Amino acid sequence: MDYVFAFMINSILLGIGLSMDAFSVSLANGLGEPKMHLPKMYGIAGVFAVFQALMPMLGWICVKTVAKLFSAFEAMIPWIALILLLYIGISMLVSGIRAKNEESNSPAFGIAALLVQGIATSIDALSVGFTIAEYDFIHALSAALIIGGVTFVICFIGLIIGKKFGTRLSNKADILGGIILILIGIEIFINGII
Repeated sequence: MDYVFAFMINSILLGIGLSMDAFSVSLANGLGEPKMHLPKMYGIAGVFAVFQALMPMLGWICVKTVAKLFSAFEAMIPWIALILLLYIGISMLVSGIRAKNEESNSPAFGIAALLVQGIATSIDALSVGFTIAEYDFIHALSAALIIGGVTFVICFIGLIIGKKFGTRLSNKADILGGIILILIGIEIFINGII
């Protein structure tokens, strides 16, 4: 029974740690679209949850099968996250500056941008596959699903908070959201190369 409890706590803590980047991006998304409807919020949180669950499983599979190839790719992870988040962040920043004096009710981003965000914020979770390498398939899958569930809840909370403040920040939301994404990309990059 102690093993099950320790496994659950460890998986929840992994989920919390891994979802912080996705939380920040969810916050930025909520800031950028303060009138976002509930189904879209579920969709956004769901995309982040799927990617956060998928990446550790991919890492686990790599460790179990092609660990040598993955270790070469691991050095590129901070660069990929930086490039993806800089691209989205700069796009939001430019959009916010251009629309500074305009009132817009259009969605802040589309599905393509959301998928890029999901990949960028979860790519560092590939390395979690190394930490769960001793797990069998069922335990690795369970850990990944717990990580995904925790990510969903945390991202949904980020969207709610972002929407609340996005209404108050009005036209400055895209600018603030873009800056947040750029800072997250830089933070992932710095942590990845240190």
